[in-house]
Amino acid sequence: MKKGQLLQKYNSLSVQARAAFWFTMCSFLQKGISFITVPIFTRLMSTEQYGTYSVYLSWLQVFTVLSSLYLYHGVTDNAMSKFEDDRDRFIASMQGLTVTITTLVAVILFLSWNGVKKLIGLAPVMIFLMFAEIYVTPALAFWSAKQRFEYKYRKIAAVTLVKSFLNPCLGLLAVSLSEEKDLARVISTVTVEVLICGTILVLQFMRGKVFFHYQYWRYGLMLAVPMLPHYLSGIILNQGDRIVISQLVGKSAVALYGVAYSIGMLVQLFVSAINNALTPWIYSKLRTEDIEAIQKRSRGVILFVFLVAVGLMLISPEVVRIFGSEKYAQSVYVVPPVAGSVFFVFLYGFLSFPEFYYEKTSFLMIASIIAAALNILLNFIFIPKYGFVAAAYTTLACYVIYSFGHYLVGKTILKKKTGKGPMVDQLYTLILALAIIPISLLAQCLFDLPFIRYILIVSGMAVAVLKRGAILRLFTDK
Repeated sequence: MKKGQLLQKYNSLSVQARAAFWFTMCSFLQKGISFITVPIFTRLMSTEQYGTYSVYLSWLQVFTVLSSLYLYHGVTDNAMSKFEDDRDRFIASMQGLTVTITTLVAVILFLSWNGVKKLIGLAPVMIFLMFAEIYVTPALAFWSAKQRFEYKYRKIAAVTLVKSFLNPCLGLLAVSLSEEKDLARVISTVTVEVLICGTILVLQFMRGKVFFHYQYWRYGLMLAVPMLPHYLSGIILNQGDRIVISQLVGKSAVALYGVAYSIGMLVQLFVSAINNALTPWIYSKLRTEDIEAIQKRSRGVILFVFLVAVGLMLISPEVVRIFGSEKYAQSVYVVPPVAGSVFFVFLYGFLSFPEFYYEKTSFLMIASIIAAALNILLNFIFIPKYGFVAAAYTTLACYVIYSFGHYLVGKTILKKKTGKGPMVDQLYTLILALAIIPISLLAQCLFDLPFIRYILIVSGMAVAVLKRGAILRLFTDK
């Protein structure tokens, strides 16, 4: 297809379709550049330094949940529809709430530092930088949510472009010039976040002209506080492995696991892109109770994520060599189960939409606590016996259980509210979910048989090219 034809086809798309396309591209760009620079950082930094940086990122996510309550996730998505005519004041008040909670968490941590510093395992200066980042980053998430619901994709694309390039460029410069490379990497990241997100924070306070709004604070807390165990447990499922490995094995092992986990999380690029593109559409279909449309599209979307996960499993040895060099070679066995885990992360996220939309989130708390507790327990049992690779399998097992629970609850809610459901084709989804586990084990048996792996990969890519139109329609047809 010629350039003119492509441009004509693009211009013929609805604003919603164009927005979905650019939201997808922004997600790929932001995370893609971050992944591309991993091989450089792993070569510039020792495994101990890279492990320290990985531990920093893990604790950052834990304290982000505690400080922001993830108000910019489900709560804000709901509010963009519920308070459509007062979005600026809602966002400003949510920023006021996150700033207040962050201050309280920082004070509590400071007062209890002597008791927790060994558990955290990071220098005080890194904790200070961490909270500087946590103060400002929710602003960008609130702003992005508003842009998505208003389909203002140009602004998001511009900010994403600047942030995506500035962060790694400044990071590479800082790491190259410093002896304390782990600290330099943190400082560079925080600097970019403060410059960009801090500016957005100030502008949104000016636009909303409010810090405290009783109705909105109450609305946010009523929805977010019951979700706190869910979000915190999700972080434990995602990042708790590294914290436990750091305690039981050491920071070098965290680096080995962290690089492999980052590679496995390449699938998350597609998951995030799909979520950003489809969330407004799914909410609109739930509003009209058009569950059949969601179920129809879910078949293709779930299959797409499944195939991406399997594809990554097959190229694990090559990707590990590129991303981590030979000193990370043993990390390859972590990639397949992590890729499988991300498939179930997508699945439970998709299945949980009815819980957010109808504000029936009590199950999330129970399921999250059980899954996180099980993950920690399994880690302490199996990591000492089988090493850091065991952590990937304990995470996969917990996500499988977690997804099944969300399927049952989401199905029950939809049946009660609409008389329809579930949101997915049950047999079709079950077959894929059951298949990905043995495939993750089979992929490891093929690590030493590159010819077979390459045939499978090329065949899959050929099918994707032939079916590219159908793939694009999964995310652009409204």
